[in-house]
Amino acid sequence: MQRTKKWLLVLLIAFVAIQFIQPARNESGQVLQTDITKVYLVPANVQTIFESACYDCHSNNTRYPWYSHIQPGGWWLAHHISEGREELNFSDFGSYSSKRRISKLRAIENSINEGTMPLSSYTLLHKDARLTDGEKQQIIAWTSKLRDSLATIN
Repeated sequence: MQRTKKWLLVLLIAFVAIQFIQPARNESGQVLQTDITKVYLVPANVQTIFESACYDCHSNNTRYPWYSHIQPGGWWLAHHISEGREELNFSDFGSYSSKRRISKLRAIENSINEGTMPLSSYTLLHKDARLTDGEKQQIIAWTSKLRDSLATIN
């Protein structure tokens, strides 16, 4: 019994200690000139969907939930956000080459059609990020139209 108490105390001290190691935040607070909304006319309905379902992981402005301050959950979120931004960053979309923009728009359509985005682990805790069939169709229609217009330019 005494050994168990010592281990629990060690674990508690370790848990408290790691709370002081906070990951960097993804909060620029700015809309860059390379943001997709500055480069293309994004309809308000599509922009609202992007903000509620995509931007936390795919932009430079994450809205952090309360649990992001508790480690190791915050580290997991930081890693997840970093991977999401590496794959697609709406804040940097205007800096992508035309070919890459077309590819990313196609990837958005495919991800929505396949149901892989938004991630189920994200929508589990963020109910407003769950896309209705109508919202999915709005995004697909807009990205498809933009992709087609970009393809004809090249």
